[in-house]
Amino acid sequence: MKEIHKTARDLMAGFCRVCPVCNGKACAGEVPGMGGLGTGSAFMANVSALAKVKFNMRLMHGITEPDTRTSFLGLNLSMPVIAAPIGGVSFNMGGKRTEEEYITAVIDGCKQAGIIGCTGDGVPPFIHESGLAAIAAAGGHGIPFIKPWEDAELYEKLAKAKDSGATIIGMDIDAAGLITLRKMGRPVSPKSVDTLREIITRAGVKFIVKGVMTAEDAALAAQAGADAIVVSNHGGRVLDYTPGTAEVLPEIAGQMKGKVAILADGGVRTGGDVLKMLALGADAVMIGRPFSMAAMGGLSEGVGTYIAALRTELMQAMVMTGAESIAKVSPALLYDKA
Repeated sequence: MKEIHKTARDLMAGFCRVCPVCNGKACAGEVPGMGGLGTGSAFMANVSALAKVKFNMRLMHGITEPDTRTSFLGLNLSMPVIAAPIGGVSFNMGGKRTEEEYITAVIDGCKQAGIIGCTGDGVPPFIHESGLAAIAAAGGHGIPFIKPWEDAELYEKLAKAKDSGATIIGMDIDAAGLITLRKMGRPVSPKSVDTLREIITRAGVKFIVKGVMTAEDAALAAQAGADAIVVSNHGGRVLDYTPGTAEVLPEIAGQMKGKVAILADGGVRTGGDVLKMLALGADAVMIGRPFSMAAMGGLSEGVGTYIAALRTELMQAMVMTGAESIAKVSPALLYDKA
């Protein structure tokens, strides 16, 4: 990973510093780029919220090879990790890889490792076109995310997403606040429950709504017919001063577990972070920036190397907390000083 990160640092110079700890401090306000909006507090809150979560260490057991496999919306995954939808190599990552090289690395690297990657959307069109082409080339093994555009563009892109062979489509409804899209004159907006229900019905496949930060919005997404939600503040890139996702996840999971599949992202960097999110109530976890660094620094091999490191860390954390399998992860793994 050191070599991969060194290459990524060189290629992403001026857009991402590939810091030893990716916490949003050095890149605060750098949007476009890989930073968080404004003061960067929402990005930083994601990382600090996870850092505050502590494990109970338990070693009086016989677990040596924990089972990291899981199922999510009909997908069998080698571990509960999904590469989050991130695009825009030219204006977010320095442009020294093409969009096609980057997103193909993410999709193929994830497929080879037994997990799944998501593709992003945006302006110019080659962002979503490259993503959909990569999914089609991978036999439909990918999850395309469409931004909350106005109707004509939205439904056109939904149709293209289905044509890629994908069996799951997502909408990052939190992208309604992206500065980059506003600057480009391309309208995106929040969606009412009725509008979202119509979108999900017309999509005709399993549907994920990304950008849920309250139990109320989680219930509304389920009411609209979403199969899954992502507890996410868009990596801190759309609204300053939001809480970290790990802070709001337990309440959302407490009310929605079993009613809708729950993903969470924001500040997840290691296998230990993955286990924390699962213990807080997520069914699986999305990871964003680290996958971008891995893809930029080493293409599909870099992505595969990062995934292998994540799985090793996850297994180690499971052994050290007495978690036999992903199915048996619970809040009991976490230290509660109260």
